[in-house]
Order: sequence, then structure tokens, then C-alpha cells
Amino acid sequence: MQTDTGLRMESFAPGYDDADPSAADTRTTNWFEAVRLGFHEHRADPAQLPAMVDAYRRDGRVLTAVYDDAAPDFAWDASVPVGTYATMVNTLNVGGGQLLPAHLVTCVTVRPTHRRRGILRRMITTDLVRAKESGLALAALTASEATIYGRFGFGAASSAASITVDVRDGLPFRTAATGTAVIADSAKLQELAPEIFRVHQARTPGALGRQYAYALRASGAWSEHSSEPDKALRSIIHYDAAGIPDGYATYKFKGWDTQPETIKVVDLIAATDEAYRELWRCLGSIDLVDRLTFDVAPVSDPLPWMLADRRRHQVSGVEDVLWLRILDTAAALEARHYTGSSAVVLSVVDPLGLAGGVWQVNADGGRGTVTALAGDQAPSGIPSVELDADALGSLYLGGVSARTLAAAGGIRGSAEALDTLDVLFTAPTMPYCNTHF
Repeated sequence: MQTDTGLRMESFAPGYDDADPSAADTRTTNWFEAVRLGFHEHRADPAQLPAMVDAYRRDGRVLTAVYDDAAPDFAWDASVPVGTYATMVNTLNVGGGQLLPAHLVTCVTVRPTHRRRGILRRMITTDLVRAKESGLALAALTASEATIYGRFGFGAASSAASITVDVRDGLPFRTAATGTAVIADSAKLQELAPEIFRVHQARTPGALGRQYAYALRASGAWSEHSSEPDKALRSIIHYDAAGIPDGYATYKFKGWDTQPETIKVVDLIAATDEAYRELWRCLGSIDLVDRLTFDVAPVSDPLPWMLADRRRHQVSGVEDVLWLRILDTAAALEARHYTGSSAVVLSVVDPLGLAGGVWQVNADGGRGTVTALAGDQAPSGIPSVELDADALGSLYLGGVSARTLAAAGGIRGSAEALDTLDVLFTAPTMPYCNTHF
């Protein structure tokens, strides 16, 4: 596609070289190089790229590139994109155990030399229209910068906490240990980790299905940022009383030069509350360690309530994780879980024209029915609000109240209407997403 700025945009699947199927093709290699430039990473080792291509193909990723074919002499190869973008589809727990396919956006970069030329807007608006036309109700991303995506209708919908746990002299809990924990066979964990995660996702509102590379990283076959092995990674598995694996944690020792001696918990997935508690109990019993850190803990973390001394648990920061963008308002609202029984009218303002309109939501027994209304059809006696598309994305999983969004200006309505929204949309537990993409 030729853009109106003289730039060329095309989308393609990651691929292998026809002449050498063991290597990535030139177009895919150049796309990876552009992404690595955008995120300040080292140039790729060509030997690592075939594994990346395989993982991307398993994820069903579609890559988009924008090219400037008019690059002058001495400029970087014009076949390396000046803008990148990628998408894939995975499921999101939208409450009540309901898993809804979501359009995931990732690897978004624009070269600094090509800013203010409409590259991002062209990539993202073209893609979101295509995603809606394909039948997807919502899009999601994890944002490296918090100021970019609101204008495209994305709203921060979940957050995670960075925590530090003092484990000097062990980590006492309020209750006795249950089940058993073992050091994992890393290679076997690659097969087990997705199974445990599927149970975790089914019980966790806000949990997002994981891309193929997560299992490789859990096993140490891949490191956090490359397809090279991670020889520092260790892991533990918890078994319930019946001997069934119900949780795992991966971790790294930060080295003897780090004081106090620290273990970084890289990933911790529990299929039950018991498994969550016992994984932390095991981590807290590791010798020669004074501190545990974890960067993606739940905001409503039960861990401090499990400890005999809750002051050992400290939150050092909270950061947004999942951003949501509603594409099909009726389909998205009918998919989610509701609390209480009531009705409300939502007037959605969407400059991109994807989710805009007036909708009546009738909720009962956890499910909702949604009816599109003409602007002058809003029935009397039903509370109504006007809200921006990004505010609807933030409200959708119930991680923030309508009152809070109204105070921020994203929702406009009466106190009665805001109360009704909060009864219907507020989740019984905070949404939790520990998957980055």
C-alpha cells in the first residue's frame, strides 16, 4: 500500500529464505532489525532468527512494515522498515471464566527520523478497522510509553505491582504447609507450564493467553530477550495433596555482588490460591538469600495476608500492563461478566468511529444483553452516561471505578448513573494480567 506521504506499507507473515529454509528471509530479517533499533537492542544474530520465525509463526503473527524507498546515499538500507507493527490473536478472560478472542498489537516502532508523518496513525487505524471487520470485539496491547495510545481509543485496563519480600531468617506464614514442592526439570517444565497457565487463565479475570515463547522461557531454553538459553534460570513446581502439579515459579539469583543477596522471581503461575501460597513459601525458604523481588505481582496481592509478618512484603511501584480498545461495543459488552441486575445506557464517543454509538445494557445473572439505540431512542427512567472510547477500555475489566474515570473526565453522567455502572462493572477481584507481548 502506498501512503499519501510517499511511504510504502505492506503486511506479511514471517518467513524463511526460499534458497535456505534454515534461515529467515530478507524481508523478515530487516523487519526484526528495525524493531531492535526501535527498542534499543543489539543487532540480531542471524543464527537466532529462524527460531524467532518459528515462534512467530506458531503465534500466528502478522508483521507490518513501512518503507521509505527514497532513502538518500549513505542512509541505512531502504529495505529496512522505518516503521514496524505486528498483530496476533489470543484469548482474554473477561470475567466469569469467559474467554474472548482479542486482537493483540505489538512491536510498534517508528524511526525518529520519520516522526510526524502519520506512520503510526496509518498503521494502527488500518489495522483496527481490519480487526473489527474480521469479527474481533476488542484489541489489546502493552504500552512501552503511556502517552501514545489513548488517542487511538486504548485505555489502561489492568496493572501489576513490583514487590520486595524480606526473607531473612525464612518467611513465616500464618498456616501450615500443604502439598509438596520440588526443583523442576527445566526441559519438562516447557511442556507443563502451558497446562498450568491454562488453568490459571480460566480462573483469573484479565489473564491473557500466552505466546509460544513463554514456555521456552519457563524452561530456560530461551532467555528473556533472545532465543539463547538462559543458564541462570531455576524453577520450582508445586503439587497438591493428590500429587497433581498446580503451580510453578521461575527465578534467578542476582549474584553475590548484589546486596542484600537477592532472588528475582521471573514468573509465578498458580492454578489455586494454595499453590500461590506454597510457591512463595518455597521461594522464601531458599538458603543464602535475604530478599525476593517480583515485578508482575497482583495489585490485590493476597501474599501479605498470608504472611505471619505482613511488613515483610513491600510494594515498590505499580505500573499498567494491559491496555484495551473496544472494537465492537455490543459484542464486547455481551461477552463480559456482570455483577448485580440493572440497566444502563452508554453513549460511546469514538473519534475513530469503531465503537461509537448509543447502547442499552441490561444485566441479570452475570450476563448482559446489549441493544443499539438511535440517539433519540434512549428510554426514560434508565440511567445514562456518555463516555470516551478509552474510558470504556479502562472500565471494561472492572479494574477502575466509573467514579474514578468520571473524576478524570472520561465518563460524564449523574451520580445515579455512575453508581449503576459501578454495580454492574466493578469486578469482585481486580483484573490481573502477567503476560507481556
